[in-house]
Amino acid sequence: MKWFRLLASLKLTLVGMILLVIGASLTYDNRLDVTMWVLVVPLALLALNLTAAIFTNQRINRQPGLLVFHIGLLSIIVLAAIGRLSFIDAHLEIAEGQGFTPDLLLETKQGPLHAGRLDKVRFVQGYYTVDYAEGMHRGLTNSQVLIPDERGQFTSKIVGDDRVLVLEGYRFYTTFNKGFSVVLTWLPDQGIPVTGRINLPSYPLYDYKQDNSWTPQGASPVKFWLQVNTGMREDAAWVLDARNSRGVLVVSHGDQRVELQVGESTRLEGGQLRYDRLSAWMGYKVYYDPTLRWLFFVSIIAVIGMGWHYWQVMGARLFPAEAQHQRSDEKSSAPTGGLANAGEDV
Repeated sequence: MKWFRLLASLKLTLVGMILLVIGASLTYDNRLDVTMWVLVVPLALLALNLTAAIFTNQRINRQPGLLVFHIGLLSIIVLAAIGRLSFIDAHLEIAEGQGFTPDLLLETKQGPLHAGRLDKVRFVQGYYTVDYAEGMHRGLTNSQVLIPDERGQFTSKIVGDDRVLVLEGYRFYTTFNKGFSVVLTWLPDQGIPVTGRINLPSYPLYDYKQDNSWTPQGASPVKFWLQVNTGMREDAAWVLDARNSRGVLVVSHGDQRVELQVGESTRLEGGQLRYDRLSAWMGYKVYYDPTLRWLFFVSIIAVIGMGWHYWQVMGARLFPAEAQHQRSDEKSSAPTGGLANAGEDV
């Protein structure tokens, strides 16, 4: 009991809270260079502190409402620590018509005990539209994804910033990060043709800088610049939709500069390059935490416990006579000592 009372100390609570604030500050904004243990250790310390308080503090363990509240609070702390150990937080860029694979994840941060089923996640990116209000204020994002079922059929679903796609416990949200990609086919003088895509910078954030580069095998680098027409306006509402956009691809290779329409090709060192079509890519935020549902339930329980406690407190203040009568009944119903019982038998 002595060690339990030391663990239940409010001074230890203060130390745990300070460490938790420091850990939260160090991990703010999903920093990749900070270990999750700066959060898990303070949470574990606070969990021990609260457990000891529940067992040793009679003001807690003898009042049902407070007891339920503190058990709920303890559950929240434990679940938060488990969540930090098993979570994953990442981003990805996926092109229209491209299937999801775990290799697409970028800026991945995850707990040391993460054991999800990311390899089981399956979907194909479809088209998307983004509404813009006057003044270039981004509105709703409607991103279509195609989800295969056991029979090989695809189900369409629309995802947005506030409309989540949940697959195998992983949550996918659209972000402001999206743009165009060009689908190209390289036809080498020797070898087989290769078709691929090149993603361009985010649009319309970098509408003035839609460029990228690529180096064919055995040749010098090729630079690309896309002159894209989307109907973008700053003085009126408009909709970003790659299906209604057109783009001229400017190809620079050494001293050579040529403008290509969709379907056209140009001769480069070692082969021909064909501009097949204009496509698009969408950026997603990916989040996984198996404790989210449980956190919701125990939070409700904690709120109910606190409400129960305050209901009893307010009831005692509003109806003091009934509260006193209830306490008298509890005392009279309590068992007496063995000697008194013996006297009553006589």
